[in-house]
Amino acid sequence: MPHRCLRDTVVVWAISGAAALVAIMFFWLLADLLWHGLPRLSWAFLTTEPRSSGRLGGIAPILVSTVMILAIAIAVALPLGIATAVLLVEFTAHGSRSARFISLSLDVLAGIPSIVFGLFGNALFCVWLGLGFSILSGGLTLACMALPILIRTTESGLRAVPPEWRLGAAALGLTRAAALTHILLPAAAPAIVAGLMLGIGRAAAETAALVFTSGYVDRMPESIFDSGRAIAVHIYDLTMNVSGGERSAYASALVLVGLLIVINSAALFASNRLVRKRIVLS
Repeated sequence: MPHRCLRDTVVVWAISGAAALVAIMFFWLLADLLWHGLPRLSWAFLTTEPRSSGRLGGIAPILVSTVMILAIAIAVALPLGIATAVLLVEFTAHGSRSARFISLSLDVLAGIPSIVFGLFGNALFCVWLGLGFSILSGGLTLACMALPILIRTTESGLRAVPPEWRLGAAALGLTRAAALTHILLPAAAPAIVAGLMLGIGRAAAETAALVFTSGYVDRMPESIFDSGRAIAVHIYDLTMNVSGGERSAYASALVLVGLLIVINSAALFASNRLVRKRIVLS
C-alpha cells in the first residue's frame, strides 16, 4: 500500500511538472516578445505602411494580407474538412478499403513539410489555374495544409458521440441531415474548434508555403488576386534580410500572437454557444 501511494505521488508530481514546464516555456516566450516588441508596438505601427524595408513605419498592408489569407483558408478548409469527416464517419463503412485509403492519405498529408505544400500550391494554383502570386493562392494552399488536422479531429469528435444519439434521432423520424445538423455536429463542436485552431495556428505561422504562393509584396492589396505579404513572411524577411529590423520583427510577432488569440477566442466562443444551445434543446 505505501509503495502504491508513493507511485501515485510520483506520477502526480511528474504530470504537474510537465504541465508547469509547458506553462513556463509559453510565458517565457510571451515575456520575450513583450520585452522586445512592446516598445515598437503602437497604433501607428498597425495602421501605416512599412518604410525603409520594414525598419520604419508599420504593418498595415501586411496585417490586411494576413487576415485575408487566413479568412480564405478558414472559408475553404472548414466546410471541406467537416464534409470529409462526416463522409468517413457516417457514410463509409468503418475499416473499408476506401476509408483506409482516405485515412492513410490524411496521415501522409499531415506529415508533409510546408515547403512541399508551397511547391504544390505554386504549381496548381499559381501556374495551372493561372492565379499567379496572389492572396487567393496563399489562402488555398494554407487550406490544404489545415485540412488533415481538421478532418482528423472532427472525425474523432463525431466518433465520440454515443451511438444511442443516432438511434434516438432515427426513432424520432429525423433525417440523417437533420441529425447531423441538430445533434451530431453540435456535439462534435469542441473537436471541430480544436482542429480548426490547430490547423489555422500551423497555417498562420507558415513562411515557405506563402513565399511560393502569396508572394513577397508589402503594399496594400486591393483584392484577393493581388500579391500580399503575410506576417510570418514579413518576420522572416526582417530577421534574415534587413539589418536593424529586429525590433519591428518582434513587434510583428507580437501582433501575430495577438491575431491567433483573437481567432482562437472567437472559435471557442462559437463552440460554447453551440454546446449551450444543444444542452438547452436537449
